[in-house]
Amino acid sequence: MKKILFTLCIVMCSIACSSVNTAVSQHNPLHNTLTKQEIKEGWSLLWNGEDLSGWKSNSDKAFTKGWSCADGVLSIAAGSGAGDIITERKYHDFELSIDFKFSEGANSGIKYFIGENGSVGCEFQILDDERHPDAGRGFNGNRRLGSLYDIIPAQGWQHTHKGDWNTARIVVRGNNVEHWLNGVKILSYEKGGDMWNALVSHSKFANVKNFAGGDGGHILLQDHNDFVQYRNLKIRELNKK
Repeated sequence: MKKILFTLCIVMCSIACSSVNTAVSQHNPLHNTLTKQEIKEGWSLLWNGEDLSGWKSNSDKAFTKGWSCADGVLSIAAGSGAGDIITERKYHDFELSIDFKFSEGANSGIKYFIGENGSVGCEFQILDDERHPDAGRGFNGNRRLGSLYDIIPAQGWQHTHKGDWNTARIVVRGNNVEHWLNGVKILSYEKGGDMWNALVSHSKFANVKNFAGGDGGHILLQDHNDFVQYRNLKIRELNKK
């Protein structure tokens, strides 16, 4: 019965993304800046394009090595051991947009709902699906690019710009979450409830206490020992009081 419920959850999450919505915010050709329209819409820069102000290590490690800021790009060096970095602030309801480019065979991720002391949150998977073995692991492709890592597979990963910049978009409204890739919604889910519990119970996070729990959290960029670049990190808070 549990297996049937789990499979049904996967199918329902896939159906939720079967109708492609390509509505995106206004494109800004100038990197790490905001247009007048974006400012009017409530967007702010999550990274200033110059240094790591507003970010901190997700552990006791110093991240002076490994993470670098140059030419308007935030990069993590391969094999640096620098560790993950997180925003100093926590975010609740939000829309997050990040451009990313990964090296051949790379594995990394953008995480959210991160609590204190290195707690585990949800992950927008960044992966070279063609060259990294993790793409074939998990269940039904739930470790491929754009997936809610090891929980829900992305529908539309074929929209990846291979060897070039891609745009991840994560929208959180209460317990409702959407993943977008290059203007295409690739998955949506509701955190909490029977369906969520069934999905998590069949993932590697089954025994993680209060996985992705709590109200909001930090946003994290992962150091997975591969070279990954980021730019245009932008966020707007929704339903801000």
